[in-house]
Amino acid sequence: LQTVRALLNNNSTVTVLRAGLHAVFCEQSLDVTKNLFPDKFRNLKKRQRNREFKCLRNLISLLRSSTDIRDLLSCLSSDLQTLVIKPSSSKEAFKKQASDFMLKWNILLSTVGKVLTINRTDSFG
Repeated sequence: LQTVRALLNNNSTVTVLRAGLHAVFCEQSLDVTKNLFPDKFRNLKKRQRNREFKCLRNLISLLRSSTDIRDLLSCLSSDLQTLVIKPSSSKEAFKKQASDFMLKWNILLSTVGKVLTINRTDSFG
C-alpha cells in the first residue's frame, strides 16, 4: 500500500501511467482477452458496456482528478454497488454475479498489467 501511495502521489508517474492505460485501450491491446470475454466484447462499443471494463474505465478516468487511494477505492465500491450488488435479484444471483465479476476483473487487471509490462514499460515509473 505504501508503494502504491508513493506512486500515486507523483504527478508525472500518474500522467505516464494514465497515458499507458489510455494507449492500451486505444490500441485495442486487450484483444488478448479474447478467451475471457465472448466475441461480442472484442468490439469496442460492446466492450464499453461490459461491467468490468466500465469499472476499469471509471478508475482510469478518476486518475485525472484524484490519486488518493481512498477516492479510487470509493469509485470501485460505488461501481460494484451499481453494477453487481443492486442488479442481483437474490442471494444466489448475487453470489454468481459477484464470483463472475471477480474472476473477470482479476483476469482483466492481470492482462492490463501484462500489456503495460510488455508494451509500455515507462508506465511503471
